[in-house]
Amino acid sequence: MGVVGIEWGGLSEVLMVIATVRRMVLVGVMVAGVAQGAVAQEGAAALHPVDAFAMRDDGPVLRQAVQAGEPFTVAGTQGVVLGQQQGTFEAWMLPVKLLSHMTIEADVQGYDVPIDVNSMAREIEVRPDRTTITYSHLAFTLRQTMFATEGGAEGTGAVVLFQMDSLHPVDLVFRFTAEMREMWPEPNFGVPSPEWVKQGDSGLYVLHTDFPTLAGAVAIPGATHGIMAPYQERPAVYPLEFHLHIDPKDKGRVYPLLMAVGRTKETATNAVLEQKLRAMDETLPEMYAKEAARYAEQEKTLTSLKTPDAALDADFGWAETSIGQLRAKAQPSGEIALVAGYYASGDSARPGFGWFFGRDSLFTLYAVDSYGDFELSREELEFLMKRQREDGKMMHEYSQTAAYVDWKALPYEYAAADATPLFLTAMMDYVRSSGDVAFLRKHRAEVMKAWAFETGHAGKDGIYNNAQGTGWVESWPGGMPHEEIYLALLDEQASAAMGELGGLMGDDAVAGQAKERSGRLHATIEREYYRPDAKTYAFSRNEDGTLDTTATVYPAIAWWDGGKGLEHPGASLRAWASHDFATDWGLRDLASTDKYFDSMSYHQGSVWPLFTGWESVAEYRAGHALAGYQTAMQNVELTDAQDIGAVTELLSGEFYAPFGRSTSHQLWSSAMVVTPVMRGLFGIDVDGLKHVVSVTPRLPAQWDGAEVDRVRVGESVVNVTYKREGMVMVVGLVQVSGEAVRFAGGGTVLRVPLPAVEVGIGRGLPLPGARTTQMKVLDEAVDGRSLRLEMEGMAGTESVLEVRRNDAGVKVTAEGGVVAGDALRVKFGAGSGYVTQVVVLRW
Repeated sequence: MGVVGIEWGGLSEVLMVIATVRRMVLVGVMVAGVAQGAVAQEGAAALHPVDAFAMRDDGPVLRQAVQAGEPFTVAGTQGVVLGQQQGTFEAWMLPVKLLSHMTIEADVQGYDVPIDVNSMAREIEVRPDRTTITYSHLAFTLRQTMFATEGGAEGTGAVVLFQMDSLHPVDLVFRFTAEMREMWPEPNFGVPSPEWVKQGDSGLYVLHTDFPTLAGAVAIPGATHGIMAPYQERPAVYPLEFHLHIDPKDKGRVYPLLMAVGRTKETATNAVLEQKLRAMDETLPEMYAKEAARYAEQEKTLTSLKTPDAALDADFGWAETSIGQLRAKAQPSGEIALVAGYYASGDSARPGFGWFFGRDSLFTLYAVDSYGDFELSREELEFLMKRQREDGKMMHEYSQTAAYVDWKALPYEYAAADATPLFLTAMMDYVRSSGDVAFLRKHRAEVMKAWAFETGHAGKDGIYNNAQGTGWVESWPGGMPHEEIYLALLDEQASAAMGELGGLMGDDAVAGQAKERSGRLHATIEREYYRPDAKTYAFSRNEDGTLDTTATVYPAIAWWDGGKGLEHPGASLRAWASHDFATDWGLRDLASTDKYFDSMSYHQGSVWPLFTGWESVAEYRAGHALAGYQTAMQNVELTDAQDIGAVTELLSGEFYAPFGRSTSHQLWSSAMVVTPVMRGLFGIDVDGLKHVVSVTPRLPAQWDGAEVDRVRVGESVVNVTYKREGMVMVVGLVQVSGEAVRFAGGGTVLRVPLPAVEVGIGRGLPLPGARTTQMKVLDEAVDGRSLRLEMEGMAGTESVLEVRRNDAGVKVTAEGGVVAGDALRVKFGAGSGYVTQVVVLRW
């Protein structure tokens, strides 16, 4: 298909090699012009519209009015449809971009004006198994339904259905750009040459490239072609068109946009491509039913929530769906693995970050383990281990076309240093959650190689540093760091994980060394990075021992893997919860008061849901549940804020708006809905090795109880129930299947003491384009019969919090606020910008 093992030279050399491998002599295809007279295979049935078929009408659904310019994603393992909510889209039969810039125009009989159908997009409905955009005009309603398919013929993977309900006959014109472009970085040359293959009164386009090993086919049954410039005409590129006539009596018919690609000499022929389209045309109801059934089964098997917050319950499920939709089939191996995310590529060959990333998937596996899809975790770990470098370093980046170029000669595969420690922590998280020691022992060699790489590339202070690739930042105003606290903390946590992994592999010597190393690294990080004057932690350490003291969110990673955290966290936690870091839609990575802060920068001030998730976990595990809840819910709210059902990659650090190039369906962003909720709010940690569950509940004060259903603990499944009974949170385990599961202290009922008084806060995103103005909870502490809250809000404003009396008989008084019934009113003083207010509740 492509070129492997080439030392890339000038463009002419590349062209010559590609030409040789792909044999540019293309027999029977007109490149300079367009073939128009081809006829379908003799005796073969013509493609045809299909009768409307039943689609699932239960299960999760998100509906909203169309927001022009906002994206949507329909993704599966083999195909992706990416577009804007007004209905324009591009289609990929992975890893090939088949077409783009699809638009629709209508001409209604007796209504003599062309109608821009996309401007009539009114509603978008997103379900796990399909997305539908409804166009509404006074003369017709057109529905465009898109779904991805899994397990179909190679070169297929997505279908678009059109169904018209009209008062009068309508002529539709579908216009699109033929692309036939391999995903980056596979070279692409020229534009495809369309051939119209006639089938009775209709037909299909075959999109030929300059190579006999790459072609595509597109059809709408019943449609005819548009502009077809003859060979004799001057060379020009025209949009391709399907012309489709629909009568009112056709209301019950569905017109599918069928798409296929061939990437070998054998599969890129007209005959094979036609056969693929025909097979889809004949089995559309079955193809859809298979996808609908797969999602219905997922809803019955993965973890789900039942809380007083129905929107949270739904968005948690959407996060699971969003992650699963980013599974892609690697070529040519056929492996299934997670890509980082999708976004429409425009005129490029890069659909967002639609290829495989090490650290993105490894952070995500914590969420996957939390909701119990252990098969997906194994699948991903296997994929990464197969691409582990010989010296043990784990991969960072692997394109969907990496196998067809000299990928190792490019600077991407092992560019980052953090995938190696994350591999060790994620492996331990999987083994602990699943109890799958056999998997660990099977891959002992890969684990030991990763450990050897990490420990063999430490600096003078014993910490694995940035000499082996980037830590977090990929650019930095003061010059690239020598050793980031982010990477140092991952090294500490990976060493702790290796202490457990070594024991499970039966290697007590390695286990002991790793545990000792983890403790030593913890002490070194505290000694080298903690700044007693500021009571915070530095961003990075230079080789000469001096510090870059930029105020960042990166030290929050200390709590990620459930380890020791930081020894002096107070000032850092307070800063992260404040408006200096916390916007109303998530966490900046740099403080807004820092000299390097730039709200439009990728690494120096933007808001990432990833950082928001890190900070939420840190706040929860450090005992700051209100700040943890505030940030966790911001990620939850983003689920239907842009690419409906998914969470975007990054947003401005000053205005509530995503970056223009933000990958809108982002893997680890959706993961950061799950992990802070499961491990922070519900405080659930499972041990499939021992069949026990540890719970540290941190439920919002406004909740009387909740239930987390289908929590997987190894091969067992339990429901975890929470119920307030006065000054006690009663947590229960209800066995669903498998070996009996108990709490870490024994039994199936846990009684957790509660304070007599709690407060609860609301949630909600601001309006698009807004700046940060919402109240922040900087600190909270219960001491005997009092609760101290340090808060900040805009000068002259008032915030209302809910007061919960777990002891109904207590009388509550307030300093710095007013308690009236179940409400706590806090007024922020005069001034400008944010001002702080300390409130003390006593009872």
